[in-house]
Amino acid sequence: MRLFFLVTFFIIFISCTDKYDKYKKTPEYITKASASNAAYYKAYDETLKLWNVAFEELYIPTTHGIAHVIVSGPKNADPVVLLHGMNASSTMWYPNIESLSKNHRVFAIDLLLEPGKSYLYNDIESVEKVIDWYKEVLFALELESFHIIGASRGGWLAVNLALSNQKRIKSLILLSPAQTFTWIRPSADLFKNIAKLLSSKEKQIEQSLESMSSNVANISAVYLKQYKLGLEKDSENKFVSSMKPFSNKELKSLQMPVLVLIGDDDMINEKRTVEIANMLPKGKGEVIQNAGHFLSIDQAETVNKKMQAFLK
Repeated sequence: MRLFFLVTFFIIFISCTDKYDKYKKTPEYITKASASNAAYYKAYDETLKLWNVAFEELYIPTTHGIAHVIVSGPKNADPVVLLHGMNASSTMWYPNIESLSKNHRVFAIDLLLEPGKSYLYNDIESVEKVIDWYKEVLFALELESFHIIGASRGGWLAVNLALSNQKRIKSLILLSPAQTFTWIRPSADLFKNIAKLLSSKEKQIEQSLESMSSNVANISAVYLKQYKLGLEKDSENKFVSSMKPFSNKELKSLQMPVLVLIGDDDMINEKRTVEIANMLPKGKGEVIQNAGHFLSIDQAETVNKKMQAFLK
């Protein structure tokens, strides 16, 4: 009888223990941040209030630094990993997270090289090392198989990751993926200059947002404050110029279902992107009307419905 109670207690204890507990302590780079960093982290937390879902923040030690991951949704649900766009941080998913979290366990990862809550302390020398870093984070999260949703550069990184993880990735959703299927219009030089443009003066930031979004007024002022503060921080966008579209052979080797969505006023993609997506073994490409590059914000409701339907 005593053995029965001990076994029962052990099972209850294990079931109540969260495997991520060891990653939940907030590190000192946040609790004892400098004035400028503290202002950014405060703005980040203000944007998180827009999420309208319960979430946890994890700080995972890795070879190159601390990976910040926001986790939401039912614990035993099918996992979805979110890779944000350039300089956007994981908070960019505020119009989409409630929908995604209803039926999935969602893991939003802040890229180590950009503004966010991840913390870089060992330099990353190549795109391959960036992918290795993502794999390290996914290993720590103990995700055996999962879906990936990537926006803009996050879409390019998602495909890069998928090419070496075919068996683990259940599906890909690419939202206006940058430099993934075709060169950016009107030339590749445009993409090389985006980081510099976004990191310049206030007026240039506004002009850039207007070129990326079909409705800048629709972007939350709370998020914009965080976004602009993030651009004032150092951002390691050194791999942008090395990005190039994947070959047809590489793209057609993707065996998982792939959904590609672009805006009808998308400066990063054109209809050729959709045509190529539809030629993949399990690919589907669509154009979202009245949307720019930031289609997950411009037409959040439409994009959310399409992502939900695809993930089912």
